[in-house]
Amino acid sequence: MTLSSSNSKRSSAKHKTRYERKCRRMDTFFATSKLDYSESIKDVLSNFSVPQCEAEPFAKRPRREPTMKPKAKLRLTETGVSASLDVAQGERVPLFLSDLQDLLLYAQLGSHSPCVPRWCQLDKYNQLVHTTVLVVENVSLYHFSSYESFFPYLSAKFCNKLEFIPSAAYKMDMVQDLATLPLTVAQTVKLTSVYGSLDQTSSENSNGFDKIKGLFLIESDSGSAQPTSLPTGDKFPRTDLLLSGWQMVEENYPLPIKGLMNGKYVGYVLTKDSYKDVTPFSPMFGIDCEMCLTTIDLELTRVSIVDESGSVIYEELVKPEAPIKNYLTEYSGITAKMMKHVTKRLKDVQEDLRQILPPDAILVGQSLGNDMHALKMMHPYVIDTSVIYNITGDRKRKAKLQVLAEQFLQKKIQTNTKGHCSVEDSLASLNLTKHKLQQNIFYGDAVMSKIAKQVRQYPHLESSKYVTSFLREVTRMEKTSLVVGLEDITARYCHYTFRDKIVTKKICCISEVGNQSVINRLCESGAHYSFNIGHIRFNETELDNDPSKLFKKVDDWIQQIDKSICTPALRVVIFGGQRDSGNGCFFVSLKKCP
Repeated sequence: MTLSSSNSKRSSAKHKTRYERKCRRMDTFFATSKLDYSESIKDVLSNFSVPQCEAEPFAKRPRREPTMKPKAKLRLTETGVSASLDVAQGERVPLFLSDLQDLLLYAQLGSHSPCVPRWCQLDKYNQLVHTTVLVVENVSLYHFSSYESFFPYLSAKFCNKLEFIPSAAYKMDMVQDLATLPLTVAQTVKLTSVYGSLDQTSSENSNGFDKIKGLFLIESDSGSAQPTSLPTGDKFPRTDLLLSGWQMVEENYPLPIKGLMNGKYVGYVLTKDSYKDVTPFSPMFGIDCEMCLTTIDLELTRVSIVDESGSVIYEELVKPEAPIKNYLTEYSGITAKMMKHVTKRLKDVQEDLRQILPPDAILVGQSLGNDMHALKMMHPYVIDTSVIYNITGDRKRKAKLQVLAEQFLQKKIQTNTKGHCSVEDSLASLNLTKHKLQQNIFYGDAVMSKIAKQVRQYPHLESSKYVTSFLREVTRMEKTSLVVGLEDITARYCHYTFRDKIVTKKICCISEVGNQSVINRLCESGAHYSFNIGHIRFNETELDNDPSKLFKKVDDWIQQIDKSICTPALRVVIFGGQRDSGNGCFFVSLKKCP
């Protein structure tokens, strides 16, 4: 028998077996389908006897209540931790009163708030019943630190203690600082569409401000008229491209903040002792720096400055204070041979720039904050091409200067394999800015182009000249507000709230005689309003005579107010600070249900 015939017989046997198995399965299926299951079930049930019992009423199962209810929570972000009093004074980065405004607005309006606080995160804001703020003018961080033992209740109950720059530091009245808000993009677009221009929405432009830039000494030339025309080729004022104070904070620009000048910003200097108001004709200068890695950190080794004509007005190599560990030639273009005979130091460069730059100079650069830190210099008027140009639609994702130059100037830069050229980079930044001025404010900016639909992507691009009422904003969503203060203080709140002479029932302003009366009225009436401000003040004589007794009374007042607050609530105490003797501090905490 051959192998092939043997395999064929084995295969036919398998087919036969498989066929027979299928036939048996089909027979079983047809047999089961003919059974009468109803009769079978009856036969089975007849063999069982069910005991008879009285019918009991059906008891409804009680609804199970949730064991955990969502609660409001407040936690500090990295920015908030940096401003906390738990951080050493030299390393602390103070906040601004506007930062606190952001939290107060968010606690009242939530997702409808024009700004989200950058220094903290508030969860379940809608659980809060009240927000109560006590403002104590002329008491500073110095007073709290020196007499902390006389604030036992404040220290124990308010876990978040943070430093902030007082309003007096940027030449502003504290009531104006607290009662007004810079216009956001959304409000600016809305007002412009209704009135045609912001100038027609207010008759008192003297109240406009840029809080943070008030830290610089800017001498306003009120006697001369501001130019109404524009330089040849410009389609809009170059001042519209300047970073606002808040943008300078967010982009990590060095600022003359009291307390940091002797700590974090040791060795930093201002580009001028005083500045002039910037105008559409103020000169622009492109600037770029190159750094090398030393035994200490990255240090300045080259700086280049070009003017609007493209001429190089300053070009210097700089010898760092510490020995160079890595020249980073592929990025900086700096070599050991170039640095061999360099003697100019950073202090020399600082003095040179203080002499060269005019008091209304506008500095232009890509991520210019890094260059200003390398120079250890501070300047109020800057245009950052990484901000005014955005091709990603996300402010946090920035395009490189090389990409921007190729896309908008059709020019390739940084092609040299031996490293970057600071002259080439500074000129590219300046040309990008000049190119945008010849187009429009939205040109090259994916975020600004979508501003009508997505204004919340860029909430802090505020108008530095126009403001709106803080209390009106707080009471926008069916909220109510109470302000209790001394007579002159309450009058100023009314001025900034009811400038259009239209008084609203949502906002109640009450004047009292004496600090104790302010506290008593706040405790009596605060429960009827969703947002409360109590504003008291001490003079220098009171603070000098017996400060320990005075601060013990303040702590008792805080406890008295705290007991009158309905829970859950956001509670805030502000020590306003003083211009010359110390920054302010504020204390924030949530009062939870017992």
